[in-house]
Amino acid sequence: MLKLIHGADFHLDAPFAALSPEKARQRRAEQRQLLSRLADLAEEEGADLVLLSGDLLDGGETYQETVEALSHALGQIKAPVFIAPGNHDPYGPRSAYAGTAWPDNVHIFTSVQPEGVELPELGCVVHGAAFTTPQADRSPLMGFSAPRDGRIHLMTLHGDVAGQGRYGPIRPEDIAESGLTYLALGHIHACSGLQRAGETCWAYPGCPEGRGFDETGEKGVLSVTVEDDHTVSARFVPLAGRRYEIVEADVTGKDSAEEALRAVLPPSPSGDCCRILLTGQRSFGAPDLAALTALAQPSYFSVSVRDNTRPLRDLWQRAGEDSLTGLVLRALKGEKELEDRELAARFALAALEHGEDPCP
Repeated sequence: MLKLIHGADFHLDAPFAALSPEKARQRRAEQRQLLSRLADLAEEEGADLVLLSGDLLDGGETYQETVEALSHALGQIKAPVFIAPGNHDPYGPRSAYAGTAWPDNVHIFTSVQPEGVELPELGCVVHGAAFTTPQADRSPLMGFSAPRDGRIHLMTLHGDVAGQGRYGPIRPEDIAESGLTYLALGHIHACSGLQRAGETCWAYPGCPEGRGFDETGEKGVLSVTVEDDHTVSARFVPLAGRRYEIVEADVTGKDSAEEALRAVLPPSPSGDCCRILLTGQRSFGAPDLAALTALAQPSYFSVSVRDNTRPLRDLWQRAGEDSLTGLVLRALKGEKELEDRELAARFALAALEHGEDPCP
């Protein structure tokens, strides 16, 4: 049996441009803490292998201290570590991968053509390939077929299953014909769960920590088990220190936007990044978003409030409609007391909704 940890898309040193410069620096520092949690997880799970499927570095401005932290953390793992560079961190002579002294247990794939590393003590072969430029319009699996020699054949790649783009498009048919037991993929930032094409299992673990509101919810890595009969199982393991969440606050029936907002705030500070959407029909004026954001700020690391509400439509505005409802309301406008008109109108509309004659 083989136990392995499969991770991808760490995007270390991402800019976090939506945050203030101070909080962006804090988030980049917190990203490096993911590496320690990865090493701890490998120890806890008793991992035989760690497969990292690209985009470990974001590729914009990479800080030397981040590369050193990555090298140190991977060196702490008591198992072989395999890296398949992706489109954000392609391998090249000037890349961080080429310019860094890596621990002996770390193997970095450097070619667009798959290569294999034999691990006789584990009865397996780990294959992999690298992006060497930021784009690759050819499937790295095209024409690849692992030998049927009874060993477990694994592969780590960065690519886009069923994609038509420029980032290693991989056809499901290529996976099915690969002869692999497990294909560890990176590039898609949502966890796919365990998938199958032919006799080959494959998965995306997703990114281990979100960087924006297109990456909400729990994020992490996969703990994968490969049995001696090549049966594969996978378990998602959360790794993120902070989450991105989108929360709706319905103002319908509320006296104020503040009342709706307080109803959705967590009982204690969460430390997450949150976008709160005000929704529903409001019977009050336009909400003060700056004041609401200030109210919510102590509950989150970062928060924004957006207004998706619509004003409650006055009943008598419908009198202008070219409909039976409008006709009834226009007739009722002759009543002398507003309260009587309002009551009569609601009774009439209720009768109309039930198919009854409002004026018997």
